[in-house]
Amino acid sequence: MARDFTMHKYRELLRSSSESGYALISFEEFVGTQCPDRCIVLRHDVDAQPGQSLLKAEIEKEMGARSTYYFRIVDESNDPGIIRKIAALGHEIGYHYEDLSLANGNYKKAIRLFEKNLEYFRSYYPVKTICMHGSPASPWDNRLIWRDHRYQDYDILGEPYFDTDFSSTLYLTDTGRKWDGNKVSVRDKVKHPFQQQFHLRNTDDIVHALKKHKLPAKIMLTTHPQRWHDDWGPWCRELILQGIKNRIKKHFYVANPMTE
Repeated sequence: MARDFTMHKYRELLRSSSESGYALISFEEFVGTQCPDRCIVLRHDVDAQPGQSLLKAEIEKEMGARSTYYFRIVDESNDPGIIRKIAALGHEIGYHYEDLSLANGNYKKAIRLFEKNLEYFRSYYPVKTICMHGSPASPWDNRLIWRDHRYQDYDILGEPYFDTDFSSTLYLTDTGRKWDGNKVSVRDKVKHPFQQQFHLRNTDDIVHALKKHKLPAKIMLTTHPQRWHDDWGPWCRELILQGIKNRIKKHFYVANPMTE
């Protein structure tokens, strides 16, 4: 079996999706009025190494796909030049918000940060969707910022964790650098009826299921582009570091959740 989590493997995944009759769309399109009956939402959380996101965006452009890139406000994600290039390729830019964690649980400060940061990203793209950053080491679930506020009041159409019907949408995420990483995910997980139905451990499993037409008509596919490398050096580095992170998350954060 060829190496997983490479850009080559991502091309294969997109090709198999298209050949299986799926439209490859952004989350903005998914929550809009023109959502196709058979589609895969391509969502990318740009946690770090934004250059890898640009590589994915270029591949998607070549293959006729449109996707969503959620950028964090912090330096390891927020690269103005890359944000502009990805937007110029026709992809959606969204805000990967973590304001409650940045504000150390201060709700008033958090909403002010959110407003400021949303305005910043709207200088690059007319942001219509947002998505929480999991912040696994933080005691704060960033979604709790909406406990006393409504993101709809900021002209936001949707947030994946609130505005996706997971009873009919299969959720696939590479959290933990694996497709079955629910046990090492602190917050990037959802409840859906497909959890026991499909056993998708790697990208080849997904490709095989697509070719056999075994998957539901609607899928949300979430990736973290910094995990996908063709070159052996960064690929091995990510493999080793993510293995260490998974053990830490499983034993310290998943087993002992700190969310308020």
